[in-house]
Amino acid sequence: MFSRTPRVFAATLAVAALALGACAETNSETPRTGDSRSGATFPVTVGSLTLDQRPEKIVSLSATATEMLFAIGAGPQVTAVDDQSNHPADAPKTDLSGYQPNAEAVAAKNPDLVVLSDDRNKIVDQLTTLKIPVYLTPAAQTLDDSYRQITELGTLTGNADTATDVVQRMKDDITKIVAEVPQRVQAPTYFHELGPELYTATSKTFIGSIYALAGLENIADAADADGTNGGYPQLSQEVIVQANPDFVFLSDVKCCQQSAATVKARSGWSGIEAVKSDQIVELDDDVASRWGPRVVDLLRTIVDATAKVTE
Repeated sequence: MFSRTPRVFAATLAVAALALGACAETNSETPRTGDSRSGATFPVTVGSLTLDQRPEKIVSLSATATEMLFAIGAGPQVTAVDDQSNHPADAPKTDLSGYQPNAEAVAAKNPDLVVLSDDRNKIVDQLTTLKIPVYLTPAAQTLDDSYRQITELGTLTGNADTATDVVQRMKDDITKIVAEVPQRVQAPTYFHELGPELYTATSKTFIGSIYALAGLENIADAADADGTNGGYPQLSQEVIVQANPDFVFLSDVKCCQQSAATVKARSGWSGIEAVKSDQIVELDDDVASRWGPRVVDLLRTIVDATAKVTE
């Protein structure tokens, strides 16, 4: 979901949450008469943003938003994406930065809609001054946030029906996967690693909520019980070893070259149940850090990896 540096990630969440309130309020669109080229009716309004016509030159500076746009059928309307948008493979990747967005570089793409995950460099004001419409998709706090963003992108891009289908399919798939979770007397415990610095996420975060659906207990919750760290505390090796998690999930495989082998080699970790039982799960960094349609794949991976623990 996220920058590979946990501190940056946590900051992104905070900034994005504020931006959501300011610029992407709850959907209140009221379709009216107008352009119906795609079968959709324009103008449309989502929050404070109104589009008079169906956007045909969309720039996405968010890897998650890019995945959402392509999933709802808006891919042909996307003309440029940022340097982190690597899925799907045919997304028109450019050197535009989503972390340090540059208004002039974005404007040079002549977009009729820009989709962002946060308002760094006050990019929203800059683009608004240039009369370029902007829609923010901040890091989700809940699955409902993801569903809402997909739905709103469907409205804004003239792909409302497909977006509705995507959301319903996600809900159905998640319901089916959760039904497969074994009924256990004691929930297995886990540590989700954001980076080798041992930053992690508590159950109060989006990623934590996915593990909760899988019936797992987070060893990090006590480390940020009051939310001071925004749900992303840094644990010491001693705390992790003492907590003795049944599973270790790595979301720093591609970014930081962590693996089951590197975890097993860490000093003091050999006594952890996850290491002794070979229950170290190497996740796809991208899937584990985005809140788009592939969150279903993440849940599937977690449930499958832990299915053998039934007691």
